[in-house]
Amino acid sequence: MVVIREEKVADVAAREALLDEAYGAARFAKPSERLRQGRLPARGLALVATDRGQLVGTVRLWTVMAGPGREALLLGPLAVHPAYRHRGIGTALMRRAIARARLGGHNAILLVGDAAYYQRFGFSAALTGALWMPGRDQPDRLLALELKPGALTGARGLISAVGTAAPKPRRNPLMAVNGKARRARMRRAA
Repeated sequence: MVVIREEKVADVAAREALLDEAYGAARFAKPSERLRQGRLPARGLALVATDRGQLVGTVRLWTVMAGPGREALLLGPLAVHPAYRHRGIGTALMRRAIARARLGGHNAILLVGDAAYYQRFGFSAALTGALWMPGRDQPDRLLALELKPGALTGARGLISAVGTAAPKPRRNPLMAVNGKARRARMRRAA
């Protein structure tokens, strides 16, 4: 039985393996990745689908600005393990993500994707004509869903990251001490 729940720290390796399988190394070159890099997903909006403990799907949303003064969410990536595709898992992840974003009081969701797939959830390019992504722009694939009517009316400009910065890994103090001791021994030996 497939269960959708919030992502846990223990899911990170399996999520990354799934995204590698779904998108390959090219995923790191996408403009959306620039906005996600070094940031945490929006609180409560990193979801996974599991089947008997195995991670089989993922979707995350990130806080961005849709031009100056317009906070929104950026959805992605959405991925489902190849063996679990065409079972409605992607649809269930999308519906849960949208519902949680609405409950969280967010204004709008943006994504870069295939309009034919995402239009069933209410996404369209109608409100994104004056917005653009950093780097390689794909205006026909930039889609939006307003969670509050009028949230993107008049939105224009560069979409930029404003979400919470991911904590940087702390250097192990023992490694620093060992490094200092090693440098001191090398100076004495010289």
